[in-house]
This record gives sequence, structure tokens and C-alpha cells, in this order.
Amino acid sequence: MDLEKHPAAPAPARPAELRASDADRDRIAQILGDALAEGRLTAEEHSDRLDTLYAVKTVGELEVLVRDLPAPGGVHASPAYATPSTTPGDPAETIVAVCSSSARKGRWRPGPHTRAVSVMGDITIDLTEAVFEQQVTEINVTCVLGNVEVLVPENVTLRGYGSGVLGNFEVRGEGRGETDPQAPVVIVRGFALLGNIEARPKLGARLVDLARKLRKRMES
Repeated sequence: MDLEKHPAAPAPARPAELRASDADRDRIAQILGDALAEGRLTAEEHSDRLDTLYAVKTVGELEVLVRDLPAPGGVHASPAYATPSTTPGDPAETIVAVCSSSARKGRWRPGPHTRAVSVMGDITIDLTEAVFEQQVTEINVTCVLGNVEVLVPENVTLRGYGSGVLGNFEVRGEGRGETDPQAPVVIVRGFALLGNIEARPKLGARLVDLARKLRKRMES
């Protein structure tokens, strides 16, 4: 008889204790955006919950943010772990500049996710004339010995989460009172190594009739 003791296998994590994925965060961000457009959340409440959304780590912590809100389609939001993780929308667009320059500007339609990679290059992402088709647009930036600039309309809510090593990561205009509470939210996340990442509102450039457009999309 084998009396040797074997270490017990670790108990599987309960769903609420699972680490949150990008798809989990996207789903919660969509619920928060819908709640803002419907008037269920104030602009300040939406901003606070959105900041928390990108700070927490587990699925259970995400679920707390929407416990009092209906899910898309009018059904009360169930725990985030009840729905399998799926990546919504189209694949992320990637903008690359290696010892060169690249730009996205004019009348274009950014997807929910855009990835920018600059290696000894310059990238400009100009959203001042862009057509937003979602409440939250996220831009992930990696910059090495280069420069990346993100421009947004002055009444769009801008958020930044990033850092630099012998470089600069700067997001200007966060928390400004004049942003439209119904406006899209642009989140810039990045890392700069011996490079520069800067996101800021372009003064004089505004999106108009944002609330009306969002309501029309929800009703269609």
C-alpha cells in the first residue's frame, strides 16, 4: 500500500476569482456606456466606474460595477463571469512606424481597439474628425525611441493609463468639466522607452449632437 503523501491539487478558482480578460473589461465598459447614454449614470459616476474598471483585477470585482445596471437589450446585468469571454467587434487595427512615419486622420472610423507601435518612428492618431461607432475607444501604444501623438475633440472624455522609462507618457485634459457627458470615451494605454507618448484634446475641434446620435444608435 502506497502511504506516500502527495500534495493536494489546488482547488480551481471560483468564477468570481478569475483574472479579468480584455474581453471582460470591454463587455463591462459597454454596459457602463449604455447606462450613461440612458441617463442611469451621471457623467461623474460613469467616470469613477470607468477608472475602477481598469484598476481592478478579477471578474468578481468587475461584476460589482454593473450589479445595479441592465445589460444590453434591457436584461438586468448578470455576473460578468456568466457569459463566455468573446472579443467584440472587429479585430484591432494596428498602426506601425519603424524608422518612418504613419498617420490616421480625417474622416475615419476607429474600431473599439487600435494598436500603435513606433520604433524610431512617428505616429499621429487624429480623432478630431473621426466617426465614433462605440462608446469606448481604446488605443494601446508601444513606443521605443519614437514619438506618438493622439489628438481628440475637446468635448470627448480622455483617460490615460501608462508609463515611461527614460521617456514620457502624458495625457492632458483629463477630468475637464466641459466634456460632454454623452460623448465617447477615449482611453490611451501605453509604454514609452526612450520615446514620447502624448494624448491631448485639440482646442476648437468638437463633436456635435453626440447625445442625439448615441440615442439614435440605441433605438435602431
